[in-house]
Amino acid sequence: MSADDDKKLAAQSAVDLVEDGMVLGLGTGSTAVFAVQLLGERVKKGLKIKGVPTSDSTEKLARSVGIPIVTLDEFPALDLDIDGADEVEPSLCLIKGGGGALLREKIVAYASKRVVIIVDEKKLVEKLGKFHLPIEIVPFSRGLVQEKVDEMGAKSVVRVRDDRVFRTDENNLILDCDFGLIEDPRALAQKLSLIPGIVEHGLFIDMVERVIIGNDGKVKELTK
Repeated sequence: MSADDDKKLAAQSAVDLVEDGMVLGLGTGSTAVFAVQLLGERVKKGLKIKGVPTSDSTEKLARSVGIPIVTLDEFPALDLDIDGADEVEPSLCLIKGGGGALLREKIVAYASKRVVIIVDEKKLVEKLGKFHLPIEIVPFSRGLVQEKVDEMGAKSVVRVRDDRVFRTDENNLILDCDFGLIEDPRALAQKLSLIPGIVEHGLFIDMVERVIIGNDGKVKELTK
């Protein structure tokens, strides 16, 4: 089976958790796309849900498959958030942000009673850090933040996509930071949060209820 088959399998298992009347967080990225599409199929069959998208692209997709869109102003407490991840380690700490939506993704995860992450087997690691850590920053702070991050031993580059500096939906920049393997994600998260100009970082800690993994036609779960 292909990686896409495994992603879709994990997405289906997460979508099976959705019940009538739920307000959902709708994630961003290649695996989350499958979840949104599968939710749309259930909506067409009569499922009554509402969704808070984590990006403009997810909102566009959700609307196209018939999922009613609401905001956190209307529903500040969500029942369930379904999203992907770039790396997952055994204690369920994550790196997210490869798709450039980490700020909204973290806000929606924080607002959700339950967070379920869907990935393929390749996203599982013993230690985070092979995938460079995304950090969303205010453009004004770029020089300062890069200097402080580099002083912490990382190599940072401003994300470029299609030969242009990438801008988030909030018009911020993303620094992709190579810290090497991260021995203590919690300590690193705390240090980064103290630097003015960093809007949010891609370390998701103590936020996840379960991780659903698709692998070679089978599904397994990691829970706390």
